[in-house]
Amino acid sequence: MLRRLWQSAMIGLARSASLKGLMQNNRTAAAMMQRYVAGGTAGEAVATARDLAAKGISVSLFYLGEYVETREGIDEAVREKLAAIKALSDAGLDIHVSVDPTQIGLGVSSDLMAENARTIGHALADAARGPGRHCLMLDMEDHTTIDATLALHDDLAAGGIPVAVTLQAYLKRTEADLQARIQPGGMVRLVKGAFVAGPEIAHVGNAAIKENSRKLIDLMLSQKARDCGFYPVIATHDDRLQDYAIERAKAIGWAPDAYEFEMLFGVRTKLAETLAASGHRIRLYTPFGRDWWPYGIRRIGENPASLPLLVRSLVSR
Repeated sequence: MLRRLWQSAMIGLARSASLKGLMQNNRTAAAMMQRYVAGGTAGEAVATARDLAAKGISVSLFYLGEYVETREGIDEAVREKLAAIKALSDAGLDIHVSVDPTQIGLGVSSDLMAENARTIGHALADAARGPGRHCLMLDMEDHTTIDATLALHDDLAAGGIPVAVTLQAYLKRTEADLQARIQPGGMVRLVKGAFVAGPEIAHVGNAAIKENSRKLIDLMLSQKARDCGFYPVIATHDDRLQDYAIERAKAIGWAPDAYEFEMLFGVRTKLAETLAASGHRIRLYTPFGRDWWPYGIRRIGENPASLPLLVRSLVSR
């Protein structure tokens, strides 16, 4: 209950337009968020990506912005996604870009979202000529967007675009959604899920969510998934879940390059570097852009230890 109340409060702060404007003009808050955001432009983010590549770590670039409802904001998001694709291609890195469906038009219409997704997807496919794990990764937002996001994923995949989708371990429906994407040999990023929902649709409490995470990891790293050519992406900062996945992969015979772990830029950096140094595929979800408040406050929602930094920024001048 306390966790749900805390997350609800953080989501409310994230979606406050007035507070966003105040905080994004606050120098102390902006400095704090540099921990989680790799610059304001695609070029700055790719410079960070080059540094990470030297450590054996890949990135998935994400232009900041969510629940966008204006055509101006939507068009800007599409332009920045295309800029990220070009910058990654020019740098010779994996062309891996994450997209929130609401930032490319879902809040306006499904048709607009699909049109923009195809524009981004075709640009990515055209640029993905060299070796690497090239992918348009669809982020999953709150549970009301799931059906539209999965339908978009399936449409893009049918069109030959290298696309993957994010599923959330806290939701009860995820097992069925995952099974449906294992069979055709797809690619799924499994996350815990940062949203709030009731027990009618969600597993409640960390213990229940972690138990379901292990069950879903078993499916992702099963013999069936391996035989189908499925590519698992296990997104977690929980080293116990990472160790569980590594042991499961070894038991089934997965090659180290046949699956990967994903973590957030700026969170448990040493753990990511240790995993990469030991031969595991590691990717960091790496945001860039000016609209950092909603993303940053949700990171604080997931990590309450960062709250004192936020309080100091609120009272600074």
